[in-house]
Amino acid sequence: MMYRSLTPDEISRLRQQGCTAEDWQQVLVKDGFDPQYVEDARFSGEVRIGVFNRMVEMPGGVRVHSGIRHAVIHRCTIEDDCHIYNVHNYIANYHIGESTCIENVNAVLVDGRSRFGNGVRVAVMNEGGGREIPIFDHLSAHLAYILTLYRHRPDLIRTLERMIDAYAAEQESDMGYIGSHVRIINCGSIKNVRIGDYAQVAGTSRLRNGSINSTEAAPVRIGSGVKCTDFIVSSGVEISDSTLVDKCFVGQGCIFDKHYSAGESLFFSNCQGMHGEAAAIFAGPYTVTHHKSTLLIAGMFSFLNAGSGSNQSNHMYKLGPIHQGLVERGSKTTSDSYLLWPSRVGAFSLVMGRHTHHTDTSALPFSYLIENNSESFLVPGANLRTVGTIRDAQKWPKRDNRKDPVRLDQINFNLLSPYTIQKMMQGKEVLSELQQISGENTEVYGYKNCKIRNASLQHGLQFYSLGIAKFLGNSLISRIEKSISPDTSHLTIEQVRQILMPDTEIGKGEWIDLSGLIAPKSEISRLLDAIEQGLLSLADVQQRFVTLHENYYTYEWTWALGILEQVWGCSAREVTMEQILCTINEWQDAVVRLDRMIYEDAKKEFDLNSQTGFGADGNDEQRQQDFESVRGRFESNPFVVEVLAHIERKSALGDKMRKLLA
Repeated sequence: MMYRSLTPDEISRLRQQGCTAEDWQQVLVKDGFDPQYVEDARFSGEVRIGVFNRMVEMPGGVRVHSGIRHAVIHRCTIEDDCHIYNVHNYIANYHIGESTCIENVNAVLVDGRSRFGNGVRVAVMNEGGGREIPIFDHLSAHLAYILTLYRHRPDLIRTLERMIDAYAAEQESDMGYIGSHVRIINCGSIKNVRIGDYAQVAGTSRLRNGSINSTEAAPVRIGSGVKCTDFIVSSGVEISDSTLVDKCFVGQGCIFDKHYSAGESLFFSNCQGMHGEAAAIFAGPYTVTHHKSTLLIAGMFSFLNAGSGSNQSNHMYKLGPIHQGLVERGSKTTSDSYLLWPSRVGAFSLVMGRHTHHTDTSALPFSYLIENNSESFLVPGANLRTVGTIRDAQKWPKRDNRKDPVRLDQINFNLLSPYTIQKMMQGKEVLSELQQISGENTEVYGYKNCKIRNASLQHGLQFYSLGIAKFLGNSLISRIEKSISPDTSHLTIEQVRQILMPDTEIGKGEWIDLSGLIAPKSEISRLLDAIEQGLLSLADVQQRFVTLHENYYTYEWTWALGILEQVWGCSAREVTMEQILCTINEWQDAVVRLDRMIYEDAKKEFDLNSQTGFGADGNDEQRQQDFESVRGRFESNPFVVEVLAHIERKSALGDKMRKLLA
């Protein structure tokens, strides 16, 4: 809509209401502008003002008419139906969207030219430098993973940095933007910050050089006492309760509150930080810490649950804080646990106690890493049988806070995947080799600054075998089920062989976890080659990640079939019905045995020890009644019921498959 100059009558009315301007000719308005809604305002530079037709409802039900009151406005465009009231200093160099409310703030300004946080270098993982990541609006966990860990390909890193810097340069402006339907209330200073639609900024202390990428579908909320500097905040984020954020990227759906402190770090989808501190960390999706005295420092994590008092050391007091660590997906640290960097913890592991040696358990996933008399003992595969592991895998998809239809991170929630199964296969080789070298009767085996008891080694071989059988059977049965009609009653071996043929060659070989995205390493290598050759834009790279994620199950089958052919000792074109039925029988046995272990593990939560403290003033019967009123009965616990139902469903599915293939 075209803007026009003020009429003499409008200027006169504005002056009567306490308004002034350096040059009234530079104050432009839309047709329909009513000066009665502008009071005690001072204008400088070119100012454009929309119309004020609507009432604005404030918290508590108070209604005020849109307009500008008690404010200094310099070089701004103010769209229709904004409510700007009681600006203590001034608003300068901003385009403010329609129906936005700015009330009781100190200053909102752009000073000079700004990129609004884009291009800021974050010294992630290594406080000594060398892995600085340029953040920008559309940074994904997977691109950041490549930028962080692929420093052995300098041409790749330089190409990506040039692309991100070019994007940041495109964002540079001496005018800021505050979107439509934004609420900025009772805030301190906001300088060089771009704010998206429907954001709510209330009681915030200070915002400096950043972007708040709020959307109508996924509003951002920044609360009381928050201080953010050099930052990018993605859609759906909530930051409150005096949280401090300095040089950080905050991904979609993250929640920070209760005085959390984060510096020089990257946080991706659905991370949560409360009470504790993060310094130079790469927090992949679902990195969660809720407790005081918890320090995450100089490490890479994802799907992590950090217990109270968990911390790590990246400083050997020699050349400075130059050490780093990697905790693979799905791990947990118990209260007061400690890891000395450099170390690496395998996927879905539990870390308990203080570990003062440089351990590497990446080849032994689903393990317990336990301190005993200042030594690190490893219990391989034990986490496969625990109720907590299964509960985590079930809760992550349910706790996805992302409401934005455009998702930056492509997250694979699968507990068993080519990534974890190849590690189990590697784990079996490691354990078998330890047996061969040291002998089967050795009481304690040594492995990469850890000790493994003989019984733990034996159980580890068993757990890994069950996990592998479960995954391979899942893939085989899923492939058959998806390839037949519901009324199919029988399949011949020729039909089965045809069903087993892969749809693509992609998927063979090693798989990797790019902080949430599980994909064949060969495809990532092709992607990186294309980036180095200058064939892709940042948008193209993101689309490649999306495509890899969407085709996960197609690629997974190619990989699984390759492993099945090794087990069968022949190709899918030569496999017999007997071999297929054997795989299904092993799958059913593995599923039932693991579920039974999980069932027994869950039962521990209802034993007599768990009832300690219940029915404090009563007898045994009252203690039982008190416990059941709070915790319920074991037999009716929803998780327990689901485990038993899962056994029944899988047993029935096994019977169905055997009948189909008989």
